[in-house]
Amino acid sequence: MTIQNECIGCISAQSRRVCEAIHADTALTNEIVQYVETALQDADFTLSPPVIAAPLYEAMAKFANTDDLYEHQKHHATVQAKSYLPFLNETIDQSDDPFIATLKTAVVGNVIDLAAEVSFDLHDAIMSVFNTPFAHDDTNALRNSLDYAKSVLYIGDNAGEHLFDALSIQSLQKLYPDIVFTYMVRGNPIINDVTMKEAVEASMEEICSLINSGVPTPGFVYELASPEAQTLFDTADLIIAKGMGNYECMTPCRRQNICFLLKVKCSVVANSLGRNIGDIVCKLG
Repeated sequence: MTIQNECIGCISAQSRRVCEAIHADTALTNEIVQYVETALQDADFTLSPPVIAAPLYEAMAKFANTDDLYEHQKHHATVQAKSYLPFLNETIDQSDDPFIATLKTAVVGNVIDLAAEVSFDLHDAIMSVFNTPFAHDDTNALRNSLDYAKSVLYIGDNAGEHLFDALSIQSLQKLYPDIVFTYMVRGNPIINDVTMKEAVEASMEEICSLINSGVPTPGFVYELASPEAQTLFDTADLIIAKGMGNYECMTPCRRQNICFLLKVKCSVVANSLGRNIGDIVCKLG
């Protein structure tokens, strides 16, 4: 997806939310906001929103003299998500269709997004997602693809959400014990996206293989990935990509058998998918 006019205002608004998150004083806030708004005047509309946003977040981190703008928020989201794991595990176990319950669990985590237009309450989001059908429903096609897959690359999105990804992977492993799963994280801290630090803290290496994509963007960009990540992306039988950032960066798809699992949280993605804000999506291409 290429950036749209609405994205410019969204990224500008994100700079203000960054300032609030780091408790910036007036001088630092003005410096950050002015820098971002000036840079956006020369935005390259042939690029995706995450690619445009990445260097701006890097600059904001330098202004704030930190390596991770959302470190505190990521920790809070992880603690909050962890408290719901027993309930979600029980929900999957007691479901008439554990596969659909697993996909819903993965999507539930996708509400944890500090860069989206909409705010979230995790408890309400969980209840809402489990009571909502997929607006774009390729779950049967995904089920069929998993029947034949030997390797799955699961590309993560946000911290906190990664705990629900871990639970989802464990559930899929029970359903498809012959599949080798690999979980991919971002190359460095960007917004609240999951990195190797959060994945290791959650002991995800005990569940599946982990790989650092090497990308500095809030979404997987093939051209920026490490050679190892590119090879895995090219050779995996199936890719499950979580969240809007991955959808934006990987649309149009450079390969087949990519399943996007996400909750629609902005008008640009909604228009791209032909859906509404708040819809949940399982789209296999």
